[in-house]
Amino acid sequence: MAADLSARDVERAKFAFSIYDFEGKGTMDAFYVGDCLRALNLNPTLAVIEKVGGKTKKKEKMLKVDDFLPIFAQVKKDKDAGSFEDFMEVLKLYDKTENGTMLYAELEHILLSLGERLEKSELEPVLKDCCDEEDEDGFIPYEPFLKKMTAML
Repeated sequence: MAADLSARDVERAKFAFSIYDFEGKGTMDAFYVGDCLRALNLNPTLAVIEKVGGKTKKKEKMLKVDDFLPIFAQVKKDKDAGSFEDFMEVLKLYDKTENGTMLYAELEHILLSLGERLEKSELEPVLKDCCDEEDEDGFIPYEPFLKKMTAML
């Protein structure tokens, strides 16, 4: 599957891999697979990371770059990542007045309870950085929020 990668992608993947080769032995701890993939501008879920061989504990498994390239290719090809347009369609479901706004409390609830759940302490700085101020009725425009969030990914 690594053959699906362009020469530029292989070069980028090898560079990212080298950053997580802390001992300079040409290996990376599988614990850092998710971090390395995110450094390559991918956004794998914890479930995807586990599926492709990432580990939750250090020193369980070491990978060589030739082991990592097929993982990178597989995650890069994955279509489950969702786009700005996909997220817009989801948030439109919460836009009761169809004016581009939704309740701040509903957005907070969605992010705390759906998918890979966040802790409230993890969510607060994200909402502070990405959300406009609530109006007097507790509504926020969701498109600017999504633009900021997807720019971060």
